[in-house]
Amino acid sequence: MVSDDTEHTCLVLRSLLESNGNPAEFQRRFARRLRWWLLSLPAGTGLATARAVFKLLLGVPPTRSGVYSAGNGPAMRAAILGVMLPLEEIRPFVDASTTLTHTDPKANWGAHAIALAAYLASRSEYVAPNEYLDLVKGELANDSADEFLSLMECTISSLMEFGSTAEFSSRICSRRGVSGYVYQTVPVTIHCWLRNQRNFREAIREVIRCGGDADTTAAIVGGIVGASVGPQGIPADWQQGLRDWPVSVSSLHDLANLAIETTISRENIQSRLHFPGQIVRNLFFLAIVLFHGFRRLFPPF
Repeated sequence: MVSDDTEHTCLVLRSLLESNGNPAEFQRRFARRLRWWLLSLPAGTGLATARAVFKLLLGVPPTRSGVYSAGNGPAMRAAILGVMLPLEEIRPFVDASTTLTHTDPKANWGAHAIALAAYLASRSEYVAPNEYLDLVKGELANDSADEFLSLMECTISSLMEFGSTAEFSSRICSRRGVSGYVYQTVPVTIHCWLRNQRNFREAIREVIRCGGDADTTAAIVGGIVGASVGPQGIPADWQQGLRDWPVSVSSLHDLANLAIETTISRENIQSRLHFPGQIVRNLFFLAIVLFHGFRRLFPPF
């Protein structure tokens, strides 16, 4: 089953296709989708995202719904923006996506770094680490993001120092693994992507070994590496193992096909609302999560 990370990517892409290149329109449409998404009782929701969407439900406009948080929610949904947009349009759409839920500049810088990684990955088979670092520095040069840029410099330099992303993660994260703090999520996922640019299976496995918020880190790495290798680079057995609804392999292919059409009508983009069914699905998902959680309390641990 897919997590909220995949769901948010789909919501972002549909909203982007409807926006006609207007970041404000994109934000409004994304906000509308997030309202319905939260009402369907998703099992996995970051605290900041939940608070922001709850404000939207209370009537707060999208331009003021964000809460001050440096969580990784905006970063988890940013890769698709880098894939879809030309470089000069990435920033305003990342800003619109981020500030809808998170107002801490750190969240914005992290989301922008992920979008830029996906931008480069989708346009070349191999990205030199320093090429990526130079692009990030150039795009964030006027943002007073010195601390974040220093962190990215350390990430790039550590590629030669550490034998694995897990070792790098153990240096900058806690014993519990990668947290939802964007200053942990982004360095680890960028490190893993640059080490495994053409190997989707190993990229996902390696970032999961880091522990912590593994569904989000795996989704981010998968989004960036997937932008490079395409659907044919995703292990067939993993695709065949996905048994979910309404998000499925076929629905994702359909959405991707919409995204690459030269002429797109809004009638084609509009997603059908499966609201009652989505609630049932989410409760089933929650039951599975709780089962696994309680199962770990008993031997074999």
